[in-house]
Amino acid sequence: MNYPRLSHFATVLGMLLAGGCTVGPDFARPGPPPVSAYTPVPIQRTADTPQVAEGAAQDLAAGQDIPQRWWALFGSPALEALVERSLENNHDLKAAEAALLSAHENVLAQRGAYYPAITATASASRSKSSADLSPNTSSGALLYSLFTPALSVAYVPDVFGANRRQVELVSAEEQATRYQREAIYTTLASNVVVAAIQEASLRAQLSATESLIDFSERTLEVLRAQKSHGYATQLDVVAQESQLAQVRATLPPLQKQLEIERDLLATLSGNYAADGVAERFDLDQLHLPDKLPLSVPSQLIEHRPDVRQAEENLHAASAAVGVAVAARLPNITLTADAGKSAVTLGALSSAGTNFWDLGAALAQPVFDGGVLLHKERAARAALQQAREQYRSTALTAFQNVADALVAVQRDAEALQAAAASTSASKTTLDTVRTQRRAGYANYLQELSAEQAYQNALLQQIQLQASRLADSVALLQALGGGWWNRSPGPGLGGGAG
Repeated sequence: MNYPRLSHFATVLGMLLAGGCTVGPDFARPGPPPVSAYTPVPIQRTADTPQVAEGAAQDLAAGQDIPQRWWALFGSPALEALVERSLENNHDLKAAEAALLSAHENVLAQRGAYYPAITATASASRSKSSADLSPNTSSGALLYSLFTPALSVAYVPDVFGANRRQVELVSAEEQATRYQREAIYTTLASNVVVAAIQEASLRAQLSATESLIDFSERTLEVLRAQKSHGYATQLDVVAQESQLAQVRATLPPLQKQLEIERDLLATLSGNYAADGVAERFDLDQLHLPDKLPLSVPSQLIEHRPDVRQAEENLHAASAAVGVAVAARLPNITLTADAGKSAVTLGALSSAGTNFWDLGAALAQPVFDGGVLLHKERAARAALQQAREQYRSTALTAFQNVADALVAVQRDAEALQAAAASTSASKTTLDTVRTQRRAGYANYLQELSAEQAYQNALLQQIQLQASRLADSVALLQALGGGWWNRSPGPGLGGGAG
């Protein structure tokens, strides 16, 4: 069907669209933070504890990018395999992917409002008119059929930018969902690595605790034997029994924590706790990264997914103000209908069966009890809320990095002190053993020195694990390198 007046309708649509404006504030991304460092005194290198596992100094490489597979820095193929499997099978991450796809489709759906809605209809009916009324057909027949194929066009010109702001809003929500996915991705990888480190630490602590229990039991046996010969008192025996009971009491909590960490690793990797994980982690399998990348402060707000999500929430709140403003302005609707109507199918090709109509409607809210006004005010308040939440999130991001840097530095110093204590305890133990062989010390003194050494070793183990966990915390606080990974299919990727 060819109807010249429909071209006029299209021309009017184009003129209205081209002459439209966009009400509401135009979003501007927040600028970089006015700081050039994370801590009052920059940290460039940590303390060095030679010949101690996880005791090497770490250099903070300012400006160096974080690799996407940062967990490979810990030098454990088993850890790499577990992290990769978790990223593939974790259900929280899969849910985040589905949420992103849903948000993307919502954007595409909203963009459809840019175009006219065209509906094709075809109807057929059989009717009989009353003989007391004028017939509905030109032939005068009271009994007739009616066949009507038609096209209907409806269009709402975006004169004040309501739809453009709505598309801007849902697009910002899509990006916020995307950065939420990246946050889940980074957190998942970090949780797996930290859980593996914690498992390795607990295994070492269990071993040291079991040794302490053994030494305490042997000490108690010696004291009981000495008491039977009058060389020790009942108070000595009771005191050692109390110490043994205290050491034994520390064993079940460590065993419980180890089992919980194993359950956590299974769950993070998408398995049931009963299925477990094949990998087993010990401290000697994990290596402390000798260099840690440190993004410059101006890059942190680009790399932190939570900050980027807060920025997109701010963007969406800004667009929502435009939507609320446009709702208070006139709304124009254009319509057009064209088709044919005939009493027989064969007559539809006749020239005289054509019909068409053009229409335009203007609606302006006049009184609604203040609904639209207060919705606009609420949108402006929500924009201020999102602005403050963004600032808070950015400040927290810088705090996270500062805290991680301090932990990296101070735990290295603590390990240095703990290693010195362990070394001194070992020297004392070796001296007592030498004296015992020479007859200047007894077996009880040797067991006491052995207990002191194992206690010092237990503290050193905990600090070794802390240094590994500190490195993970810093890499996570800096964003986790998500911007270097390949994008999801059709959903975009990179730092963007």
